[in-house]
Amino acid sequence: MSFLKDTFAILKKSDLSFLKRYKETDGVYTFLFEKEKDLTWHAGQHGLFTITHRKIKKATRPLTVASTPAENVVKITTAISDKPSEFKKALLELEEGMKIRMNGPVGSFYPNDNSPALFIAGGIGITPFRAIVKHMEAEGNRIEKQVRLLYLDSGKSYIYKDEFDKQTSMDVTYLASRDELYQEMDKFITSNNNNAKYFIAGSKSMVESITSHLKSNGILKRNIKKDAFMGIN
Repeated sequence: MSFLKDTFAILKKSDLSFLKRYKETDGVYTFLFEKEKDLTWHAGQHGLFTITHRKIKKATRPLTVASTPAENVVKITTAISDKPSEFKKALLELEEGMKIRMNGPVGSFYPNDNSPALFIAGGIGITPFRAIVKHMEAEGNRIEKQVRLLYLDSGKSYIYKDEFDKQTSMDVTYLASRDELYQEMDKFITSNNNNAKYFIAGSKSMVESITSHLKSNGILKRNIKKDAFMGIN
């Protein structure tokens, strides 16, 4: 069913007007676009974004929407190296009022029931969880279930940390090593008797490693949702 939904959703096109960009940390930038009136999405989904102001070879990239519809902007946060791809060079060229195209939204990387949940983010993989936390805040009351966010960043940059520190929707733990991460995961697994849902977003290698660890601890495949970032400049 999710595949069929995505097939139809990907046909929806939105031309978004660029508002502004700002630097989150070294090598990480946020871009804000005006939301079209009828555009909506589930917090945690992504869109296929296409550069339209000039021709480049790989003009389309999947990027998580890091905002909620209630914020009235489409927010994307992405890492940009000193030697960026053509796509990311084009992102940096955007000026106020210029357009970018978004197809979608697509994906099922969001909670859809009241199960306890563990969110596991690595580096730039924090972006879908920023939207999910904002959505939980907008609900107006703390959800009556156990929800935790484990945020691994070996460089300790912790994008959105100021926002996470102010919210009360879930407990957030900041980690700097894989060993710390696995210890916290194991504590959560033990306390929830394998009944929770697990959401993992980060590099492909991290997502695969954590998925394997969860399965080895008795977590069923259907209770694990993954969002692997390819790490393209």
